[in-house]
Amino acid sequence: MTENEIATIVVDSAYKIHTTLGPGLLETVYEVVLAYELKQRGLRVERQVVIPIRYESITFDEGFRADMIVEDKLLVELKAITELARVHKKQLLTYLKLADKRLGLLINFGEEFIRNGIKRVVNDLVE
Repeated sequence: MTENEIATIVVDSAYKIHTTLGPGLLETVYEVVLAYELKQRGLRVERQVVIPIRYESITFDEGFRADMIVEDKLLVELKAITELARVHKKQLLTYLKLADKRLGLLINFGEEFIRNGIKRVVNDLVE
C-alpha cells in the first residue's frame, strides 16, 4: 500500500470521527479514536513514537514524539485547536525529515469543518 492510499484511508477516518464526535475534545481523545478506527480498517498504527535526532555526532534518543505512524509510512500529527498556524506545517516537514518519511498529514480536529483542518505535507515523495 502506498503513502497516498494510506492517507486516503486516514482522511476518510478523520472525516468519520469529526462528523460523529465534532470539534472541542482533547487531542488525546481524537488520537485514541483515530488509532482505533484505523486498526478496524486493517492498518498497523503506532502511537507516540519516539524519534531520535542527530545533532553533529550525537544522537539524542528523544528528539520528539510522532503522534502517529501508520503502516510505517505515513506520519500523522494531530491538533485540536481553533486554527492551525503556519509553523505547524513547517514542524511536520521537520518531523518527516527526522523520521525519514515521505508523507505526513496534519489533522486539526478543532476546525468547524474537518476539510479545512487537513493539510498534506510532502518530503520528497515520488508520486
